[in-house]
Order: sequence, then C-alpha cells, then structure tokens
Amino acid sequence: MEIIKVENLTKVYGSGNNEVRALDNVSFSIEKGEFLAIIGPSGSGKSTLLHILGGVDEPTGGRVYVNGQDVYAQNEDQLAVFRRRQVGLIYQFYNLIPVLDVEENITLPVLMDGAPVNETRLKELLDVLGLKKRRHNLPNQLSGGQQQRVSIGRALMNAPAVVLADEPTGNLDSRNSQEIVELLKMSNRNYGQTVVIITHDENIALQADRIIAVEDGRIVKDDRIRGMAS
Repeated sequence: MEIIKVENLTKVYGSGNNEVRALDNVSFSIEKGEFLAIIGPSGSGKSTLLHILGGVDEPTGGRVYVNGQDVYAQNEDQLAVFRRRQVGLIYQFYNLIPVLDVEENITLPVLMDGAPVNETRLKELLDVLGLKKRRHNLPNQLSGGQQQRVSIGRALMNAPAVVLADEPTGNLDSRNSQEIVELLKMSNRNYGQTVVIITHDENIALQADRIIAVEDGRIVKDDRIRGMAS
C-alpha cells in the first residue's frame, strides 16, 4: 500500500543567473512500512526532498501526497497539524530545547497538539532508548548519542505514520551511529512506521529495504535491496 506519492516535484531557489534547481521533476512513491535510504553528494537535493516530504519546505512545482492527502493543498494551520501528527522529523543537529529536560523534549509535540501524554508509550520509549535514568537531565548534560536518542523519542512520541531522518548519524561515531540505525529499524519493524533516512554512509544505506540515489536534483538510481518485513 502506497503511503507517499511524489509527482513531478521541482524546487527552485533564486532567479535569473542566481537560480538553483535543487529538485528537477522528481517522481516516485514509497510503500507503507518501507525503510528507504536516500543518498547523494552534498548539494544533490536530497535534504530538500526530505524537507518537502515533511511539509517543512514548499515545492516550486509538483505534488506530494501522504496517505492520499495533498500536503501542499493545505493552509498553514493544517500544515502545522500535519507536521505534528503525520510526520516525525529527526535532524543531524538534534534541535532539542535547551531549557527542557529529556522527558519534556520528547513529549513536546504531544503537548503542542493539546493532547494528553500517553504515559505507557513514553515509558516504553524511555526504556527502548536507554534514557530512563536520564529523563530529568537537560540536553547539555547528555552525550551526542543520548541527545540524538531524545530527538528520536520526540519524533516517535506522536506515533507518526512516517519518520524522516536527515543525516541522523552525521555527528556520531560508528558505534553510536549503528545504535541509532538499529533504533530506526526497530521503529520500522515494531511500530510499522515508514522510515526515510538521508545518509552519506553506504553501510547505513545498505541496511535499508531500498536505496534512491539523487544527483543534481534528479533520481539517478532506485534499487530494492530486500523485501520489506511483513
């Protein structure tokens, strides 16, 4: 079953001699429960693509559908709700709120949505992420790997249909990087979430179900590595 559909996606920055075509007529779809890696050199357009999938950066042309919904046919308020409920975003630089502790950072999207915190889910995430003893620590009291675990918890707390990770291991050593990938694979497998990860690391990409390679704003390769877990 298709969960994301991208049609003729284009993104242009600037104009005239300063025009940069970050995405150039990109089309593909992603199946529900798929673990997809997007690779490509710096400046290839892969992060722009991820941010457009997540409702963060509006395309110049083309369409993005998530669960059959035309993402950019929505107004700003609807887009904000879409980002909170449908998508979990994980960034390379964590983007944690420094004055909030681990538990508060993880539950922030739920509280912003005006919903009650699912305490069972919070406890499960703290256990799985190895943050149970750190739940009241501030971000500056955590290692880089622990901060990235918090950002994963925040992305998963609302049980989104799609998890989008932009170079989530870019600032981590190889051991912490693999642990983060294992957590994403766990969320894909145990929660049935669709995971899209941007990475420069070939070893990480090869753990996905499918790899899309992007160069100069276009898809140059789309390979299935393995069948999706049932």
